[in-house]
Amino acid sequence: MNPMSSPFVRWGAGAVALVALLAVLRLQPWRPSTAAAPDGSAGGGRETLAVGFLPVTCHLTCPVTDFASKTSRSTRFESQRFTDFPTVVETVKSGRLDATFMIAPLAMKLREQGVKVRIVYLGHRDGSTVIVRKDLPARSLKDLAGRVFAIPSKYSNQHLVIRKLMKDEGLDPAAIRFVELPPPDMPGALASKAIDAYFIGEPHAARAELDGSGRVLYHAKDIWPHFISCVLVVTDRLIAERPAVVRDLVRGIAESGEWADTHRVDAARLVAPFFRQDEALIRYVLTQPPDRVSYRMLTPGDDEMQRIADMGLDAGILERRLDVRGLVDRQFIPADIAPARIDMPGRR
Repeated sequence: MNPMSSPFVRWGAGAVALVALLAVLRLQPWRPSTAAAPDGSAGGGRETLAVGFLPVTCHLTCPVTDFASKTSRSTRFESQRFTDFPTVVETVKSGRLDATFMIAPLAMKLREQGVKVRIVYLGHRDGSTVIVRKDLPARSLKDLAGRVFAIPSKYSNQHLVIRKLMKDEGLDPAAIRFVELPPPDMPGALASKAIDAYFIGEPHAARAELDGSGRVLYHAKDIWPHFISCVLVVTDRLIAERPAVVRDLVRGIAESGEWADTHRVDAARLVAPFFRQDEALIRYVLTQPPDRVSYRMLTPGDDEMQRIADMGLDAGILERRLDVRGLVDRQFIPADIAPARIDMPGRR
């Protein structure tokens, strides 16, 4: 008699096979291991890190780093798109996001509130523009007295810079009515004459230029050379638990910036799908003029960061003077920066 013909034997063999199958499914040997080594690096496979960004050219290096890291053997950086900074802040506070780009004064405010974050790099230099309605004869900020002026947030550097310019021109702080608007809504509000001017990171200023509803009053670089709006922020937890990943991230952002600064047309093509915006619009921002925004010299200096913090205190954004030396962490910035290796889609 064949032993396997017994129903009890067949049932027992099937149970053993089922247990073995479940063990294989649980272990998933076909997937690379993501266990971190003691130094925070990937053990047998790649680490993965989500990095927050908004679809503005101030954050362009984030999707470029995402694209470049698809073939990386160390860390895969997945860009996580947001449409506003309040959502970014809540995601960080909830512990669901450990790395993101955000406006510099907001990072300082979070630090003041006890949120354990650090600035490890900059997102850009310059790259913001003051736009006025095309039908207005304004030639300076003084000409906007009594007008409605939109800013992205009271925590934005755009707000601080406009306040400084008003002070420099002897303009009463109450002379202009400031309103906060999400950046994507500003061009439409200008076209409908709900607002008279706005100051924002690109490409939302260029949109008004190209549709004919607005014109440039100031480029940020004309008001504050090497203007800083956004910074790369990581949590203290990420630094403590995965320092190698932070180092890899900062290098990736630095190399992406070096590549983007010298491959502007390609950069526009690459990031357009990430931004969900027209490639021609982004290309216009990156090339008209070419120094409209820069992705070099992105190491944050104590003096310039302290200047922003002090301006935030003067504006009432911060409640007490912040010593930025406890906020800025430059240990992960590479000494030498080479352009990222980008294999553009569709090229042979």
